[in-house]
Amino acid sequence: MAIIDRLKHDATSDDWFVWKFPSDELRLGAQLIVNESQEALFFKGGQALDLFGPGRHTLTTANIPLLYKLVNLPFGGETPFAAEVWFINKHAKRDLRWGTATPIPLREPVLGYPISVRAHGQWGVRVKDSRSLVSQLVATLRDCRGDRVNSYFKGEIVQRLSVAVAKLFTERKASIFEINAKLTEIAGAIADDTRGAFERFGLELTNFNVERISIPDDELKKLQDVLGKKMEIEQISGAQLGAAYTTMRTFDTLEKAAETEGGVAGNLLAGGLGVGLGLGAGIPAGQQIGKAMVPEPPGGDPKLRLQELKGLFTEGLISLEEFERHKKRILDSL
Repeated sequence: MAIIDRLKHDATSDDWFVWKFPSDELRLGAQLIVNESQEALFFKGGQALDLFGPGRHTLTTANIPLLYKLVNLPFGGETPFAAEVWFINKHAKRDLRWGTATPIPLREPVLGYPISVRAHGQWGVRVKDSRSLVSQLVATLRDCRGDRVNSYFKGEIVQRLSVAVAKLFTERKASIFEINAKLTEIAGAIADDTRGAFERFGLELTNFNVERISIPDDELKKLQDVLGKKMEIEQISGAQLGAAYTTMRTFDTLEKAAETEGGVAGNLLAGGLGVGLGLGAGIPAGQQIGKAMVPEPPGGDPKLRLQELKGLFTEGLISLEEFERHKKRILDSL
């Protein structure tokens, strides 16, 4: 193979991260040309050695001291030597895509229902430490394009996505139905957790977002059905609780009335309808008691009947409409 005396990489696109010069047969005095937003790294025996920034460089023992020490080049002349030269693209790449290849199994915290979560978004990165990137990520590869880096780090991103969403579910009790309102928060947590992994490989995370988190349509429909049934149960339970409270207040009133001789409530208790009936009677018992407690004309002192009627209304045992209706009947009987 011919000895190379000029090294340069003119990329036809910007989707590459690193590119290996095709020949490793070099010589002192060769011209190394590094374009803007590039770096050139000499690599030999698994070691990242001398690094060059943008510009034209003539290779001498003075500007490749690490390589010179390793291969023990003689002074002077145009001595040939063998070494790999990697060109590194320092441009920031902000349009890399990520997504879940397979759904992430989780449990929805509000309904306790198993779901499968999918997500996708965008991220950006730039090379911060060329030596670290070439040494750890590239190794024996010929080149390293954006899709290869994206594929490698996508696993890191998805793993941290699983942790972030699970944490939101378990600690914050957030429902899947409100998860898309928290995308910025989730993206921030993933970026903070992932940044260290990128830095270990000499990369700097420049931007990261989560565009959407979703579940399959069939699972979404099942969740909506479960949520609808849950709301119905809660409404029924709430209505039963309200009825039980009304019945309890009715019995409390009867107990107080039993302490006073006479009156409708006292007559009811005298007839055997006491607190021992319990709440098992539910709404019907409360309704019957409420009706029995409304003073019925004719007979009795109208003033006393009106006072009893007002007491029932004040206790909340009859409605305003019932109060007005019975009040009119008492007054009409005069």
